[in-house]
Amino acid sequence: MGKIWLVLRHEIRTTLGSKSFLFLTFGLPALFSLVFLAVTALSRGASGIPGGAGGAGDPSRLQVEGYVDQSGLVKAIPTSVPRDILVPYPDEAAAREALRAGEVAAYYVIAADYVASGDLLYVNPKYNFATSRGQSWVMRQTLFANLLGNDAERIARAARPMDVKVTALSPAQDTRDEDNPATFFVPYISMMLLYVVILMAASLLLNSVATEKKNRVMEILLSSVSPRQMLTGKIVGLGLLGLLQTAIWMGTGYTFLLLGGQTLQLPAGFTLPPSILIWGFVFFLLGYAVYASLMAGLGALVPNLREASQAVILVIWPLIIPLMLSSILIEKPHDPLATVLSIFPLTAPIAMITRLAAGGVPWWQPLLAVGLLVITALIIIRAVANTFRAQTLLSGQPFTVGRYWAALLGRG
Repeated sequence: MGKIWLVLRHEIRTTLGSKSFLFLTFGLPALFSLVFLAVTALSRGASGIPGGAGGAGDPSRLQVEGYVDQSGLVKAIPTSVPRDILVPYPDEAAAREALRAGEVAAYYVIAADYVASGDLLYVNPKYNFATSRGQSWVMRQTLFANLLGNDAERIARAARPMDVKVTALSPAQDTRDEDNPATFFVPYISMMLLYVVILMAASLLLNSVATEKKNRVMEILLSSVSPRQMLTGKIVGLGLLGLLQTAIWMGTGYTFLLLGGQTLQLPAGFTLPPSILIWGFVFFLLGYAVYASLMAGLGALVPNLREASQAVILVIWPLIIPLMLSSILIEKPHDPLATVLSIFPLTAPIAMITRLAAGGVPWWQPLLAVGLLVITALIIIRAVANTFRAQTLLSGQPFTVGRYWAALLGRG
């Protein structure tokens, strides 16, 4: 255990000292953050609204706007709208004069036939794409409340017209809404995210092994630690760094969403299983263990890093199969082919998480996939350890597919 810890610590120190890793992990998110802040500052400056477009919870960030009600609909301003934010005017000429005098930042003209046509004119001299949404929620809530007669109970019920309780007659019954775009895009994004994360983390191990072989560091390490200890230390150490890299990237992206005034809410009618995060973490760890080990064996046999990059397709092709058959996994998650792909160990990390995001997967299938992945990971780690024993004998020889599989089977 002590030697595994030494290898783990060595991998973390070496990788954290790599300029390329530091740039990808910290530099790019920092660069994107600076670009985001610059664009946000320019947008706010162009909008003419201090602090950006106001929100419902911050009246100080709103501007006073006027309205002309030609329909006679607006009888009162609802309590959800801050006081003195909407100012009534008898006609458009008066509203236009108030705009010129700087009393209001913009004004609305509610058409006489608004109830039938929904027509509404918005006059804003500083309107642009950056302020296209602006504080339109103020007028929207005002019209909404007055259309319902300013009745608090009706307003509350209209805001939440249904409290649906669903009872499935069969766990395997497919009740998805095919017209909802989230039905396709949420599973697809889940699949692509796990694919990229596994591939990036496993590539760290490939680069580490290929570089150490080229520098002859590998042979020195093998003189003091066993191949299995070295491989375990490398997998754990670089796996932790891969999780760190993923967390920073995802945290940066989520922060951008929050600063941009958006959330990760799904459209109505689509629910993502709460357990998807736990399953995603489990399948990442096991998928990483399998493919990082295979890439380590690849790095031990190739003469240089360039040839290793060219031979990566030999290792990752099983992961590409679910991508090519994504439509089946998403649109027909209970198809026999989709089920087989989600249980077969080499395709399970990507295929199963896609089916789980689509919903309706029987509980025993992900458990079976996890069990098979654990067994596969242990077998591959042991086989790749044999590759490390043979790598000093194969050093300098050209890489071939036959030599790679022979080494994994202990025949090299």
